[in-house]
Amino acid sequence: TVGTGLDALSHSLEAISAPTFHPMAHGIGLEGSRLVLEHLPRVAANPEDLDSRTAMLAAAAMGAVAFQKGLGAMHALAHPIGATFDTHHGMTNAVVMPYVLEANRLAIEEKIASLAAYAGITGGFDGFMEHLLALRAALDVPHTLVDLGVDANAVAAISAAAAVDPSAGTNPLPCTPEFAAQVFTAACNGILTVG
Repeated sequence: TVGTGLDALSHSLEAISAPTFHPMAHGIGLEGSRLVLEHLPRVAANPEDLDSRTAMLAAAAMGAVAFQKGLGAMHALAHPIGATFDTHHGMTNAVVMPYVLEANRLAIEEKIASLAAYAGITGGFDGFMEHLLALRAALDVPHTLVDLGVDANAVAAISAAAAVDPSAGTNPLPCTPEFAAQVFTAACNGILTVG
């Protein structure tokens, strides 16, 4: 439940962050994100909460619609990591999520601040990151890729594959092998400046 729920969040977050112009998908991504942020903790605490499960069903569908606007480095990294280390796709996205957001900050700070305000989170980009990190901790999401069973020494192969993944094309900043390696290394070592 947690992994697939956070995968839905990654779809909406990457759609919001994508540099392409698609205002309808952007709006759907905002609401899809808000629904996950509100209802996933409730479902995790009480799996029988049908109202929150219904909201999560809607959020998952909304994320799938929203990402026609584009995905980004979360998915570009999660695909080769999952293929190489047999990790759960949604959980892999959940682990790399804050590292990708931080790496893309210069291009997405205003978009994420707008999402934070829409979701009732104060503090702009930093406030959103703190909320996300607290959510991950509350849901027992591993903080690093190493905690997920990923070998940090695979940086060259993973970053090369990520840079040519179709999702890389709509990352807010160029998802070069160097960019992917920076994010992968940070996610393996738990290096964040926010939170």
